Amino acid sequence: MKEVAQRLDAIRRYMSANGLDAFIVVSSDAHSSEYVADRWKSREWISGFDGSAGTAVITQDKALLWTDSRYWLAADKCLQGSGYGLMKDGAADTPSIVSWLCANLRPGSVVGVDGAVCSAQEVNGWKAALAECGIDIDFSKDPFEELWSNRPSIPLSKAEIMPLELAGESSADKLHRLRTILREEGAKGMVVTMLDEVAWLANLRGSDVEYNPVLVSYMLVTDESATLFIDARKVSGEVREYLSSQGIAVDDYENIWQALDNCGKYPLLLQPAKCNAAIAGRVGAEKSIYRDSPVAMMKAVKNDAEIEGFKRAMLAEGIALANLLYWLKPAVEKGGVTELDVDRKLAELRRENAEFRGLSFATISAYGENAAIVHYEPTENENKLLQPQGFLLLDCGGQYACGTTDITRTIALGPLTKEQKEDYTRVLRGHISLAKAKFPKGASGTQLDVLARQWLWQAGENYLHGTGHGVGHFLNVHEGPHQIRMNYVPAPLVPGMTVTNEPGLYKSGRYGIRIENTMLVTPYASTEFGDFCALQPLTICPIDKTPIIPELLGMDGIEYLNSYHAWVFEQLSPYFEGEMFDFLKMACAPL
Repeated sequence: MKEVAQRLDAIRRYMSANGLDAFIVVSSDAHSSEYVADRWKSREWISGFDGSAGTAVITQDKALLWTDSRYWLAADKCLQGSGYGLMKDGAADTPSIVSWLCANLRPGSVVGVDGAVCSAQEVNGWKAALAECGIDIDFSKDPFEELWSNRPSIPLSKAEIMPLELAGESSADKLHRLRTILREEGAKGMVVTMLDEVAWLANLRGSDVEYNPVLVSYMLVTDESATLFIDARKVSGEVREYLSSQGIAVDDYENIWQALDNCGKYPLLLQPAKCNAAIAGRVGAEKSIYRDSPVAMMKAVKNDAEIEGFKRAMLAEGIALANLLYWLKPAVEKGGVTELDVDRKLAELRRENAEFRGLSFATISAYGENAAIVHYEPTENENKLLQPQGFLLLDCGGQYACGTTDITRTIALGPLTKEQKEDYTRVLRGHISLAKAKFPKGASGTQLDVLARQWLWQAGENYLHGTGHGVGHFLNVHEGPHQIRMNYVPAPLVPGMTVTNEPGLYKSGRYGIRIENTMLVTPYASTEFGDFCALQPLTICPIDKTPIIPELLGMDGIEYLNSYHAWVFEQLSPYFEGEMFDFLKMACAPL
């Protein structure tokens, strides 16, 4: 914590020297990424908090960190003694950052933020709201370039070509489709800033960002050309030749600024919620068409080759997880197994598949009260010993060359209380209710969210995270634009989309429960009332039946679970024999 205090002193001196009364430090990079390369972990560097979401606000006499409900417990523990106060973003009594600044700064004050790592929408919103309080905003400065000694450089992982048999569509064809949409929007081009969108458009993958197989780059697509702005050291002769064959030129990453200047009055489409303020400012409002990125929806609807890739990845993941479950309980009963041991064992089992490339997010192996911390990660310093009682929550995902996985299972390691069994059964019933949903094509995830929560609500219980998110194809595990959550997200659900189904329940200091499958939106029926969709499970892994109270799950829930388990057994059983086969048969037996 001494380092954090020293860094706070340094940024306060910087603020004084540059006429700033406050500074906002966001968690993002220049590409609005969820996970960022080390170079852009400025909020972690200045606060010591390493969660993926959070915003630090620093004045001359206060330092505060806003973060959402997933991280309240973890952040509260991390920030103790750091000089920072925790602001529980989303809680009824927590003011917004703007409200707090207006209440704590005088008119005429100036707030700083680095516009290169903050979205245009966010900066513009702050600017307008602070102006009402007589406060100005300066988004031209990056204090960390000066203050952060030995700041990491931009990563230099090599660009790899995504084979056409896995991508299912050439980059040239994707660009053609994009240009058609841009013409319909009245745009002559688009600045593609999101790293997963650039990777998908170019059919390239890399490893610049932990968990996400992407490359730090921009792409400028016009009606006549496409240019990938990327460090030349990442691009081999083979990749350069491939890109040329797809109609994509290569230029240096920093040359994006000159290219935007050269566009003249060319109307460019920008997504203000994702494009950084520096890029938006360079293009200028007068020649910008502000729209959601059409690439997001194009990417979210998977083609046949991508869907087949997902199925292969899910099979590989299912085999690894079945082997883990077979090992787990006997190992815990024998003694000496920790949360990290579970993580390591799963990694060992995954590596047996030649297509495994790494994790899609940090594994959450959380035992007992640790599972109530929604995004808990075990470390060498905090690594609970598993006992043959209570719950282990295991939320994990893998990156495979053919697809991305995301799954959660809550596993009973031994005796449970009646309350634990009731809670588990309600969470499972919500999962099944959503899994069985039939809905009009184009309905939003918000319209389905209640299906997963209804049984918890009847018991006066709830969870504060979303119920589902899209999953990328050997790309980011969290993919938009669609989501399933309580707050309104208008993006429609259409066939070909992947989406998770992950209701949960968390009782602080006691236990946590979550059950998650990745689902595929599929056509269901066409009637006089329109086209309807259903959800098909992609995840292939037994769900623990031990904690279930059958009468609380209901006959419809039991029938669905039995059907799901019959399918899991059909998919996995050809890969096992002997005791492992018998274990799988018992795990998938009808309830």
